[in-house]
Amino acid sequence: AISCASGIASQSALAMTKRLSSYPCADLLGVKISTLSFDDTIHLVADVIARADHLALSPSPVYTVMQGYEHEEVRAALNANIATPDGMPVVWALRLMGHHVERVYGPDIMQAVCVRSIQEGWRHFFYGGAPDVVEKLIEVLKSQHPNLLVAGFESPPFRELTREEDEAIVNRINESRAQILWVGLGSPKQDMWMATHRAQLNAPVLIGVGAAFDFFAGRVRQAPRWMQRSGLEWLYRLMSEPSRLWRRYLIYNPKFVVCVLMQIAGLIHFDDSR
Repeated sequence: AISCASGIASQSALAMTKRLSSYPCADLLGVKISTLSFDDTIHLVADVIARADHLALSPSPVYTVMQGYEHEEVRAALNANIATPDGMPVVWALRLMGHHVERVYGPDIMQAVCVRSIQEGWRHFFYGGAPDVVEKLIEVLKSQHPNLLVAGFESPPFRELTREEDEAIVNRINESRAQILWVGLGSPKQDMWMATHRAQLNAPVLIGVGAAFDFFAGRVRQAPRWMQRSGLEWLYRLMSEPSRLWRRYLIYNPKFVVCVLMQIAGLIHFDDSR
């Protein structure tokens, strides 16, 4: 196991913005997963905004970790961002390796950051999802948080953008003066988009939460909390969308278990450097 920095507790957020590459993390199949608590992650977001620093969060369930394991370009993107343990199987794997971690789940991050933003006056921009999805998402969030400041939204076409289109979108996001950019393109596309666009964007914080767009918009039903806590969220989602998600869960979940056991046994190894 590796740690990008030695154990950092509740004072971590202030220290880490001086050098984000030193955040505490653990190696999981080559992906550096943050071991920050949920609360410390939210504190880090707040401090990055206060300092006008730059940060990209990639909540990472099993599928995202496995995409990083199998594809070097995805792994590089995740390790350029801050990947958080989004799913309970990821949490359990890290605990099995001896790390004290808790779930840092994308939809919960969105709710907590929205609550904090009411106090701080942060502006939000939403990028991704179909037009009806992102509009409904904003409607729901504003009904839950009436003083939420929405700087804008963009629903890109479901195809590769031209260079001109991409530059125009970046310009519109920057012109919105948003402090937080929510990216809902699905994983690993959103993680790679954040890693490649972060230097062009003025928003201090980028957060990839594709599933949260669908959950809060009501397009996809979220698993009950008891299923989330027991690690059965994948089963709920598989039953809800079997034709779309069968490969993600029935192939990658067992493969994840085997690969984690192989890493623990020392049969696979990744370079500890970032």
